[in-house]
Amino acid sequence: MGLISIHAQEREFALMREEMVRKQIIARGVTDQEVLQAMRNVKRHLFVPDKYKELSYRDGPLPIGFGQTISQPYIVGLMTQLLRLDEQSRVLEIGTGSGYQAAILGEICDSVFTIEIVENLGKKAQILLADLKYEKVTVRIGDGYLGWPEKAPFDGIIVTCAPTSIPEPLKEQLAEDGRMVIPVGKHSIKELVVLHKKKGRLVRQYIIPVSFVPMVDEEGLKY
Repeated sequence: MGLISIHAQEREFALMREEMVRKQIIARGVTDQEVLQAMRNVKRHLFVPDKYKELSYRDGPLPIGFGQTISQPYIVGLMTQLLRLDEQSRVLEIGTGSGYQAAILGEICDSVFTIEIVENLGKKAQILLADLKYEKVTVRIGDGYLGWPEKAPFDGIIVTCAPTSIPEPLKEQLAEDGRMVIPVGKHSIKELVVLHKKKGRLVRQYIIPVSFVPMVDEEGLKY
């Protein structure tokens, strides 16, 4: 592809990205300007397989291999806003996937620690995030249920896979006044909830019903 064609394609993707933010994110009530700018900045088409690039900015999830998906843009925006992050925030993400959500967080936060249990996905995301100069993002291959205790406490924890109940290690690793955003439930449709730690106790708020891939251990068994 020639240089002019590449530039034309990038301009087209930029227009699609702006339309995504306007019609899918803002129109549904996401108002946090840092989140909106991050979603304008991160090139979502770089985080999906080549055959899906033209669908990168559509209103829905996309497969990224190994039975995993990149979440619907609105859900990414909503979950990020619910964390109430700032430039000093330390965040833990469970379920790196393609690295897209980590990149969004990396545009906003001081540091992002993200864990992926599927080794091939995690390594691919690690390379891509490094190539794109997301130096604030650190990727680990491992079991997200256990969290990342040596890097705790976290101001925010975002979980992009669904356990049947909220993991105790993640509760413990959440900082005082921190927030965890997590899909949870035993049925196909999960509850997206926010847990806010106040005086050592977790206050739970239900947000919306959602669909996420299950959280699994290293043997592929569901948590």
